[in-house]
Amino acid sequence: MIYTTFAEVYDQLMDQSLYLRWRDYVKKRVVPNHQPLLELAGGSGFLAVMLAEAGYQVTNFDLSADMLTLAKEKAVDAGVELNLIQGDMRDLQDLPTFPVVTCFDDSICYMPDLGAVRQVFAQVAALLPSGGDFLFDAHSLYQMDQVFPGYMYNYQSDDFAFLWNSFVGEKPHSIEHDLTFFIYDEGLDAYKPLTETHKERTYPLEDYLAALQATGFEKIEVTADFGMQPVSAKSTRWFFHAKKR
Repeated sequence: MIYTTFAEVYDQLMDQSLYLRWRDYVKKRVVPNHQPLLELAGGSGFLAVMLAEAGYQVTNFDLSADMLTLAKEKAVDAGVELNLIQGDMRDLQDLPTFPVVTCFDDSICYMPDLGAVRQVFAQVAALLPSGGDFLFDAHSLYQMDQVFPGYMYNYQSDDFAFLWNSFVGEKPHSIEHDLTFFIYDEGLDAYKPLTETHKERTYPLEDYLAALQATGFEKIEVTADFGMQPVSAKSTRWFFHAKKR
């Protein structure tokens, strides 16, 4: 599974201040009133816990069992209740209705093609009542085509080292992130290298809007900088807030 190794070090690598900004983005658009909220691709639960603390009844949904294990630990430590569900966000048919669905940290960009993106949108629309809220973000074309290619990041702690290299993908507006972890093995008294490749893809803004409209959404707001700025040619991430028709 894609995050089997990544889950071990994910929390140390993420800029945790971003979760506060995602939380505030949601709160400004959907006032918390103990309503159920489905957090798609919720990962290790940082945002899910913050949303629960803010006053939503949160279900954290993720493909990775390892990530959900971390989310459970965070919920216990924070003293909040999280419903945890493992699954693929292209298939949500067994879930109940939710008035609010979120999907952040560019998770929609892990879908392999635009058809899969539409499938996710359709599945979300099927869960929402009329007027329900869908909030998500995605990498912009500028981020994918200009910022990511050639990107490198290195991190080292007492327990592990991490190398991140990004390369242009095979499909338009796609990127491949090669992640190499060096995890210390006490038995061998050495660092063991483990490698994962994460593939992301985005699409022109018009394609996202068309996919949302085709799957039953209206009143679509698109912004940048966590909803604080209008979209520009150099926006790195787009934020979407759509209502179920």
